[in-house]
Amino acid sequence: MVAIVLITVIIALLFNFTNGMNDAANCIASVIATKALPPKAAVAWAAFWQIMALFVFDMTVASTMGKGIVNEVCIDVYLILAALLGSVLWIFICTKLGLPISASHALVGGLIGPVWFVYGSQYLIHSGIALIIAFIVISPLLGTVLGFFLNCLFMAIFRHTKVKTVDRSFRRMQLVSSAAFSLGFGGNDGQKTMGVIAILLASAFAADPDNRIMQLLYGNGFLAAGGDGFFVPVWLKFTCYGLIALGTITGGWKVIRTLGDGLSKLYPVQGFCAEMSGAITLIITALFGIPVSTTHTITGSIIGTGLTKGVKNVKWLTAKNIVWAWVLTIPCVIVVSGLIYLAMVHWLGVPVKAL
Repeated sequence: MVAIVLITVIIALLFNFTNGMNDAANCIASVIATKALPPKAAVAWAAFWQIMALFVFDMTVASTMGKGIVNEVCIDVYLILAALLGSVLWIFICTKLGLPISASHALVGGLIGPVWFVYGSQYLIHSGIALIIAFIVISPLLGTVLGFFLNCLFMAIFRHTKVKTVDRSFRRMQLVSSAAFSLGFGGNDGQKTMGVIAILLASAFAADPDNRIMQLLYGNGFLAAGGDGFFVPVWLKFTCYGLIALGTITGGWKVIRTLGDGLSKLYPVQGFCAEMSGAITLIITALFGIPVSTTHTITGSIIGTGLTKGVKNVKWLTAKNIVWAWVLTIPCVIVVSGLIYLAMVHWLGVPVKAL
């Protein structure tokens, strides 16, 4: 059992890494498109501020992912393994196709599928799922509105200033906006996988509290949480944040091109407005523990800034392809992870909890 737990944790950390690869575009697409920073410097800048989120935000999003989607009585190592395999498979396919999907929603779908297919919908936490689904619409809409109005505001303020002067100033300001967005990214996406791993370790420790390895991985955390609370071990926090930053440095360059050039032509002032509107959305939702999609948020923000130049300035065909990837992510991963778990139960004889 311990070996399977360790393998599942490794796969979860791999998921965290791929999350950073796909979602790297969210943090750096605008700053690269406007040439505020060269690509390598941009990813290093983003990775640094993602890690800094560890020291800024509480573990509210991690708690939601660990305890706010499915009933924790269903959680065991095999269910988490099926959830992760389905999620990683979907992210890998979409990253190869250059589609900026939501890794967090892939993970949500991965958790829902096995529980729904084997235990039934009564073990899903419908209020938590409904909130996440609502923010599939709210986060990009909020990003669009904020991006549009911020850009209109700066256009009005600098309407009599030379274009070259405005571009030069906002390229420098994009260092701040990119840092803010990366900080919000770390506070949201940086915590999602660690919440799932934490609840897995809690379940595994509760099942075998005398195991020395499980004591090292989570024993102190179980005691700190009072046996029934939620706790993320320090080693897990640093590992998850480090891997998502490493994934950002590796980068999904097809996705970066899709967001940076495929949606709308970006100038420095628009890049700044898109990043700041996305950062505001991410930081607010992270503080309230709402696991939103950074992909959805920055995409909406870029569209909002593009709309200030007119509807025709937005490349709606690219936007349509991205939206389809959004719509399909949760249901597709529900099916894939659910089928994986059913196969594990019926073909491999994986035990199912008696609830």
